[in-house]
Parts: sequence; structure tokens; C-alpha cells
Amino acid sequence: EGKRESEHCAYMNPIAMARARGPAPNSGPTIQDYLNRPRPTWEEVKEQLEKKKKGSRALAEFEEKMNENWRKELEKHREKLLGGNESSSKKKEKKKKEKKKSNRVSKIFSFLNFSALGLFLFVI
Repeated sequence: EGKRESEHCAYMNPIAMARARGPAPNSGPTIQDYLNRPRPTWEEVKEQLEKKKKGSRALAEFEEKMNENWRKELEKHREKLLGGNESSSKKKEKKKKEKKKSNRVSKIFSFLNFSALGLFLFVI
């Protein structure tokens, strides 16, 4: 019962079927066409290579120039930032010093107040 009646069919050899159909229609250029295509002479190939080298040299010079300009721009920006940082860092240092001074002063006053309170209590 495993196979149904519709699935009973003879094996068809694909190679024999292809031969029966005959040669395939020509769909594109053949190998012979590729081999017979016009090709440049050795001199023309050398000329083309020289042109490519010149083009790439010009491109390399252009890129180098752009890199130099970019480096200069970065340097300017860096200097501007560093200049700004120095002044801001000096301001920060001043603020820190002021805080230290104010802390010292407040500590001294608190100490004096505490000792004065102790003296006051001692007197009473």
C-alpha cells in the first residue's frame, strides 16, 4: 500500500532525454567568439597602463593635499581647544584655592565658636 498508483512511473534518464531533444539553442557567445574577439596590441596595453599610473599619481597628489589641509584644520581646532582648556583649567584652580581658603576660614571660625562656647560654659 506504500505507493499510490499515480506515483508508478518509469525512471527517465536525463542525459538520454537531452540527447533526444537535440542540440540546445545558442543562447550567447561561444568560446570561439571570445577567443576571436579583437584584442589590443602589446603597445596599446603599455599605453593604457601608463595612463592609469598617471591618473593614480594625480589622485594620490590630490589626496595628499587634502590630508595636509585636514591636518592643518585639526591643528587649528586642537590649538583652539587647548587654549580654551588652559584658561578654564586656571579658573578651576582658582576656584579650588578659593574653596580651600573658605574651608580653612570656616574651620577656624567653627573652632573659635566651639572654644568660645567651651569658655563660656567653663565660666558659668
